[in-house]
Amino acid sequence: MNEKMQVWMEKVKSILNLFTHKKTIKSARITYQVVWNLFLLVLTVVILGGSFATGVGAGYFASLVKDEPVRSYESLKKDIYNYTETSDLYFANDVYLGRLRSDLVRDEVKLDQVSKDLTNAVIATEDEYFYKHNGVVPKAVFRAVFQEVTNSAVQSGGSTLTQQLIKNQILTNEVSFQRKANEILLALRLEKFFDKKEILEAYLNVSTFGRNSSGQNIAGVQAAAKGIFGKNASELSLPQAAFIAGLPQSPFGYTPFTREGTVKNNLEPGLTRMKTVLKRMFDGGYINQQQYAEASTYDITKDFTPPVANPLENYPWLTFEIEKRAIDVLTTVLAKKDGYTEKDLNEDDNLYYKYKILADHDLHQDGYQIHTTIDKDIYDAMQVVKDNYKYYGPDKAQEKKDPETGDMITVMEPVEVGAELIENKTGKIISFVAGRDFNKQKLNHATSAYRPNASTMKPLLVYGPAIELGKASPGTPLPNVALNFIPGRSKPWPQNYDYRYSGIVSARYALAKSYNVPAVKLYKDIVDQRPAKYLEKMGITSLLPPDFTNLSTAIGSLEKGVTIEENTNAFSTFANNGKFIDAYMIDKIVDKSGKIIYQHEVKPVDVFKPQSAYLTLDMMRDVIKSGTAAGINSKLNFKADWAGKTGTGNEYTDAWLVATNPNVTFGVWTGYDTPKSLQTQGMSYSQRNNTLWTELINSAYSIKPDLIAPKESFEMPEGIVKRSYCAVSGMLPSSACSKAGLIESDYFNVNDVPTKVDDSLVEGKFVTIGDKKYLALDSTPQEFAQFGLVLNPDFIERMVGKSFKNYSQLIPQKDRWGKILVPTAKMVDNGKKPDGVGLSVSGTTLTWNASPDNDVVGYRVYQGGTKVASINSGSDLSFTAGSGAYYVTAVDIAGKESAPSNVVEAGAVSETSETTAP
Repeated sequence: MNEKMQVWMEKVKSILNLFTHKKTIKSARITYQVVWNLFLLVLTVVILGGSFATGVGAGYFASLVKDEPVRSYESLKKDIYNYTETSDLYFANDVYLGRLRSDLVRDEVKLDQVSKDLTNAVIATEDEYFYKHNGVVPKAVFRAVFQEVTNSAVQSGGSTLTQQLIKNQILTNEVSFQRKANEILLALRLEKFFDKKEILEAYLNVSTFGRNSSGQNIAGVQAAAKGIFGKNASELSLPQAAFIAGLPQSPFGYTPFTREGTVKNNLEPGLTRMKTVLKRMFDGGYINQQQYAEASTYDITKDFTPPVANPLENYPWLTFEIEKRAIDVLTTVLAKKDGYTEKDLNEDDNLYYKYKILADHDLHQDGYQIHTTIDKDIYDAMQVVKDNYKYYGPDKAQEKKDPETGDMITVMEPVEVGAELIENKTGKIISFVAGRDFNKQKLNHATSAYRPNASTMKPLLVYGPAIELGKASPGTPLPNVALNFIPGRSKPWPQNYDYRYSGIVSARYALAKSYNVPAVKLYKDIVDQRPAKYLEKMGITSLLPPDFTNLSTAIGSLEKGVTIEENTNAFSTFANNGKFIDAYMIDKIVDKSGKIIYQHEVKPVDVFKPQSAYLTLDMMRDVIKSGTAAGINSKLNFKADWAGKTGTGNEYTDAWLVATNPNVTFGVWTGYDTPKSLQTQGMSYSQRNNTLWTELINSAYSIKPDLIAPKESFEMPEGIVKRSYCAVSGMLPSSACSKAGLIESDYFNVNDVPTKVDDSLVEGKFVTIGDKKYLALDSTPQEFAQFGLVLNPDFIERMVGKSFKNYSQLIPQKDRWGKILVPTAKMVDNGKKPDGVGLSVSGTTLTWNASPDNDVVGYRVYQGGTKVASINSGSDLSFTAGSGAYYVTAVDIAGKESAPSNVVEAGAVSETSETTAP
């Protein structure tokens, strides 16, 4: 052992002696007790302090959540699954139209319809412990609280998917400890009631994902998959799933699309976020190294879907119309669900508006399917015709107030159009044309524009009701003369559109030629029975009190007017055997669970007897065959049993044509929004409107010929017979009427066949002076009088009243009426003999000049003092004679004879010879 080793051993021995020394041991014991006691004291303080802090924390937490109600399973389920989902719109036959306009597009989807890559990406990115925690991750909460308290620059989220779901569906985005405490409490409760799959499914449907390729805001993974990549959530690739999963952190920062639906110039934030999601999926073991590498380098931009047309862009009028009608339907549905009736809604405005607001809310948030009656192909075809039609007429200047400046400005107004096609038996609105250009005029002229319906009113308010009331039949004679139905008016009213009169005409002819006077006369005869009630039964909703009594209503001059839909729909009543079937567009509404909450039901309303409807229809057939719409036949691409009516507004401001066949009714209107004359150079306003009608219906025929052109015709119901009647009075033919050749035949309701014999004609004699006919006097020589018939004064008074004096207007200017005179067709004897005439001869032909007297009824030809011929006034003033001397005298209506003319020698002398009469 060396010296150094010995020194070291000594030192160790000294140290051991120190620890074994009695004093040292005593000191160590004292120190140990002090340290131990101090440790116990500190531990006690820590435990007490921790307990105190815990108690204080628990108390504070309890104070934060004290106002949060204890929610039941049903309450949580209702809130969590209450997705705001846009309603889908459909054409007829389940043809998809698009989304209802909304601030947010959402498609609900089940968890098993979401790709596994997407669910894994969401969990890896948003909540890696999702399947392990019970709604809350404590250390994440403490970390987030610590960062909030210390105002740390690094903020790591502390919310699980469960908490995020609670925040989105039940709470708000408010940043506060109270909201956070409620969130934690509800998250724990939610996990108690729902399994992880239910929570994940709800989260995937709730989260927002920025914008789609149309620029619309989207929520839910299905809307995101469709709107960004054009595919279902179940079909997403790994890169696509990662891209979508990264969006909820900053939906509008990472979204690839602008509000206008274009791709952003800078896509880097979203692409970087996608790679972050892929890294977390790799770290979490959801994908392998190869999948990670391939997905990270994938060019996701090539998968972005092009913009999908918003239905509001392609079908603006249709979209708004569906929305309006769906709200109306849902208003009634929701009210009935709460025990109210339609009558309650109609009588209580506050109740109506309450349910209308609820209906609007549900339509835009409850994800309904709105199925309509509109045939897409026919609708599209009609828009093409409307857009390309060349004969609307010119734009016209109109002064209007500028809504921004208040100044009067001049704008050019185009001729607008409205049209609607309705299926008769169901009331389905097959198609409509709302206007020329939505961007210039958003008013739907088919459904919402009120205009006077002009002469299209006549079958609805006059002829149909008059036949129904037994006051008229198609053959009923009516006066088309200058009557005045407004007391005190200086000029006759109404005027016909052509300002002409045609005498006594049948109701059938008056309707075909659209004469106003006969219609107003017939309406005046029935107005006290309030025929406007028939309009109400036929769906005309805009009538005001004056419309029930004003005679001008008969020719379509209403206080407010009617819509094209109402007018067209009313005409379908005649095609439906007198039953009105209300037109509709909303066929059914289906909620997001697949339950039909509304299905339209056809509810016919009895308006006319079948016989009345058919007789009116048969009259309207003549409008198409030979009346004011006869021109359409040559333009139609098909044949059908059409019956209809045209209409011309006052001062030519409106043009109408509504026609019906056994399947459909189609109405077209054209006019300026600010009423002004449609008359222009060239094609008339009625021709332009009628031509548009034919082009539109031809386009529908090209799509569905069987619907538009039924092979069958309107069937005549039982109870209609064909009978003969006198065209003058409409009564049973008399012998006088038979002699006049004025017996006609037409259809009658068997209960309204005339039973009285005609008394309108009285047999008599007449003479012709010039081109006019006068009643013969008792002294009028029989040789110059012809058999004729005179209108009975009592009949005239029944037809036109006592104040009408121009009786001659009653006689139509037609050959078969040539022997009919009026009582006032009298010639007064002037009291003197007629002046004589000058006679000349050429060979054997005698000619003479007319007597200057205006009461001469004929001429007598004499040979040697013997009368050889009598020539009526108004005939050729000549006579073919034999050889000999001749002279002529004039005879007036009273039988007085003029002095003889000069004597001429006929036949023997080649040149004209004259001698003096004896």
